[in-house]
Amino acid sequence: MTYPTFTKEHKSLMAKYLTKDIFDQLKDKKTQNGFTIEDVINSGVKNPDSGIGAYAGDSESYKTFALLFDPIIEEYHHFAQDDTHQSDLNPDHLNAPTSDDLDKYIVSTRIRVGRNLADFPLGPAISDEQRDAVEKIVSNALNSLDGDLSGTYYPIDGMSKKDSEQLIEDHFLFKAGDRFLETAGLNRNWPMGRGIYHNKDKTFLVWINEEDQLRIISMQKGGNIKEVFTRLTTAISKLEEKMEFSFNKHLGYITSCPTNLGTAMRASVHIKVPNLSKNMEIFKRITDKHHLQIRGIDGEHSQSKGGIYDISNKRRLGVSEVQCVQDMYDGVVELIKAEKELSI
Repeated sequence: MTYPTFTKEHKSLMAKYLTKDIFDQLKDKKTQNGFTIEDVINSGVKNPDSGIGAYAGDSESYKTFALLFDPIIEEYHHFAQDDTHQSDLNPDHLNAPTSDDLDKYIVSTRIRVGRNLADFPLGPAISDEQRDAVEKIVSNALNSLDGDLSGTYYPIDGMSKKDSEQLIEDHFLFKAGDRFLETAGLNRNWPMGRGIYHNKDKTFLVWINEEDQLRIISMQKGGNIKEVFTRLTTAISKLEEKMEFSFNKHLGYITSCPTNLGTAMRASVHIKVPNLSKNMEIFKRITDKHHLQIRGIDGEHSQSKGGIYDISNKRRLGVSEVQCVQDMYDGVVELIKAEKELSI
């Protein structure tokens, strides 16, 4: 194993912090799942335009390769090596009353978290047999849900054309990961062991074995943010009765990409603010104040359509889930106030 050649195009945090000295200290180490520093950095080496450029193969990776991961985490999350993460999934702690304005300006609300099972490696290091075992454990747990969460599980392997077309129409069907995930080892044996679950109302959705083993999503039209959060936390607690998620006091919920550590949460709304879209200085001042990110409606790097933007929390590690959603709610309320003032 030799030190990689970095070019001026390599701008990832991995390339910034992986000095020759640190590489030499890590090159002979491996986790109990056989994950090496070469595996950690492969995606970032092969994709010079990576932002982070490092993936963990298991929770142990964050300790074994801490010389690389710690500075990446500190710069991205502003979270020090001796900090602790506090989780709070109690919707009663969220102050997010509904209003006519929220429903008028917010097209839809969506809150998701990533989760991985405690007794398995993460996606980049998992074996085909282990991935299939994860699918079985998670799909069985999902199929046992009742009430508003009850629904149907669709394995991607062998999916009927009818189901496939419906899931594409609903924007639920995920494909093999992009080149970043491919080189991180997350597309191996596609599509075996992957699938999608959704409830009858299509307000609760779970992806199995995409980037993380579970991506748990609660969503609905309009701006009732507390209702969406409550559904999500109810589902998480019911799933926790059937399985244990990978978590530690320092990094919170363990994910393969360091950007999702902590809450592993993205709380977002699609909001229609045509006046603010012409006043980006005001728009950004409000979102920066509330630690929010502005995206186009088709996700990262996309453009707005009709003055509709995707607004989501920026912070994930070192803040609770309630705080993530509170940031988003408070920011959205202020955005709507500004939008109304600009229309006068």
